[in-house]
Amino acid sequence: MPDALVIEGITKRYGNFTAVDEFSLRLSAGQVLGFLGPNGAGKTTTLRMVMSIIYPDAGRIAVLDHPRASEVKDRIGYLPEERGLYRKMTVQETLRYFGRLKGLRGHTLKERIDRSLEHIGLQDWKRKKVEALSKGMSQKLQFISAILHEPELVILDEPFAGLDPLNVDMLERLISDLRRAGTTVVFSTHQMNQAERLCDRIVLINEGRKVIDGTINEVRSRFATRIVVLDGEGELDALAQLDGVVTARITSGHARLELAEHVDPNVILRQAVRNINIMRFEVQRPNLQEIFVKLVGGNGRPEPLESDPLRREEQPHG
Repeated sequence: MPDALVIEGITKRYGNFTAVDEFSLRLSAGQVLGFLGPNGAGKTTTLRMVMSIIYPDAGRIAVLDHPRASEVKDRIGYLPEERGLYRKMTVQETLRYFGRLKGLRGHTLKERIDRSLEHIGLQDWKRKKVEALSKGMSQKLQFISAILHEPELVILDEPFAGLDPLNVDMLERLISDLRRAGTTVVFSTHQMNQAERLCDRIVLINEGRKVIDGTINEVRSRFATRIVVLDGEGELDALAQLDGVVTARITSGHARLELAEHVDPNVILRQAVRNINIMRFEVQRPNLQEIFVKLVGGNGRPEPLESDPLRREEQPHG
């Protein structure tokens, strides 16, 4: 499958500050990529370089086999972090305007506007001005504006920021629709559960450097850490004190335990049954949220994972 996006060793500096440091990535056409990282990690700067809004000081970018996104702008949909709509325009006028910018005309444009508004539940609002819309409605409108021309590559910078659960669910379904249509999607997010649900691959960036990337299963399999999930009745709080338990999250009737390396989960089970009536006992790999915290750490810097040889190969230099 051809590459929709190739990034090779890009670096971007602002004076003495390095925002992105020798970042590389390859993304095959038709994949959905979750671009993860804490605030200030370099995600938005990277996406702006991909979109030819700013340019790297070093390195190379190829977008749909072209050196600059500006050369294939009609094949790309982009939702920036800073939202912007013309508030005095109606919803219909807004979509007509953005559609024409991307080369849509006549019946094709009208049909796509009507179909899109019905799909996101704004059909009854098409003659209303943008200023009358709620924040969630405005965000859905801007999302549709970015994909109305049915682009091959869609880049979304924090598309879920500030949305309520209903609108998050709607946007997730729209991204899933793009995935089924074979569209390549890149979206940045702080929500690890969204990345697990929607993405074929993820890349984690911190302090401008790539920390890890791969499919969800590849990333999870790189960690020797195991998680024990347990439901039951009894003294669950005592599980946190068991030998071999590194961290424990315990709520009423439920425990999620991170085990130290080489600890046999069956040992934990034998100790747990002494004081707990167990209804569920399951061994899992860590989820993306746990991996994110372990890699980035509480101080915002990557933590080394000695149990992960692939991680050591990818450890940022410097």
